[in-house]
Amino acid sequence: MSVYFTEEHDFFRKSFQDFLQKEVVPHIEKWEETGHIERFIWEKFGEMGYFGINYPEQYGGMDLDLFYTVIFLEELQKVQSGGFAAAMWAHAYLAMTHLNKEGNHEQKEKYLAPSITGEKIGCLCITEPFGGSDVSGMRSTAVKKGDKYIINGSKTFITNGVYSDYLIVAAKTAPELGNKGISIFVIDRDAPGVSATKLDKLGWRASDTGEIAFDNVEIPAENLMGEENKGFPYIMQHFALERLIMGINAHARSEWALDYTIEYMKERVAFGKSISKFQALRHKVAQMAAEVEVCKTFNYVTAQRLDQGEYVVKEATMSKLISTKMADEVAYDCLQMLGGYGYMEEYPLARNLRDSRLGPIGGGTSEILREIIAKMVIEGKNYKPAT
Repeated sequence: MSVYFTEEHDFFRKSFQDFLQKEVVPHIEKWEETGHIERFIWEKFGEMGYFGINYPEQYGGMDLDLFYTVIFLEELQKVQSGGFAAAMWAHAYLAMTHLNKEGNHEQKEKYLAPSITGEKIGCLCITEPFGGSDVSGMRSTAVKKGDKYIINGSKTFITNGVYSDYLIVAAKTAPELGNKGISIFVIDRDAPGVSATKLDKLGWRASDTGEIAFDNVEIPAENLMGEENKGFPYIMQHFALERLIMGINAHARSEWALDYTIEYMKERVAFGKSISKFQALRHKVAQMAAEVEVCKTFNYVTAQRLDQGEYVVKEATMSKLISTKMADEVAYDCLQMLGGYGYMEEYPLARNLRDSRLGPIGGGTSEILREIIAKMVIEGKNYKPAT
């Protein structure tokens, strides 16, 4: 893959691998059990510059190309905790993306700069209890009164929703306008009227996924991000990156699971020979390897185009749809290869199966993605970034 990765990329990958093995892996089991990622690791990520990979140097970032982000995502999938990985990338590429793109200088100084250093943790609050993938159907409101906004409503399935320091929140400033009446705000966690409830999940157990309520939360008018009523196009234009992130996560998670499974098969003996010698199992591995490689290659091409400034919403949507489906199947089949051991919690594939299952759900369900793709390929609909 040298067409995408330089020697500098390779050096970054190696140093990040070493960092994860030394600073993260020893704590994973505790964080999986407690559902709480301790604060010190955020600060260590910040010290090493990992949260500032593709953010402006003006705010403490490194302004590097998107393939450093690809490496960041891929290596996070190999620490055997989808929840830890999600907490890191949801902070760095959901909350911080909005700050960087829609935030003004003052907002970036207050929130983006300390997010890069790991001093502040962010979350993105869009999904609601009654409107999962239907962003335009959100019910949360932001009513302007003088020099303040009053926020009411609720959000759910929010990664970093319990322990974050600030929230990027979408709410309707003009409900009568539907999706043309949504705005984006940044809200401090300690603002009166903000409360969060931790959710119990099948997978991603290390991350704090929360349901958040806003009860007459009063915020200064200057906490509006970008223009009023432009929130929907702001959200839509970032979906390309979010979906591609989940596609990259999927191929990296599957590649790791497949490598682990192959090593196990070489060592496991049945009927006098390694099970890697049985044709039925070999051909299953060959099929999985081919599908992982196809997804990875497509994801790299799409990442390159996005890095060059193209609006690859169709390709990123396809990436998430196909890669997460593939990852689910690989997780299932790899677990099967281990037989009874695959079902045991002391082996990593049971957790991998649970963590993988969110792929076709989060960030837009596969059913919604198929409809979006259908509109583009059948009806010729052309989605454009916010102006």
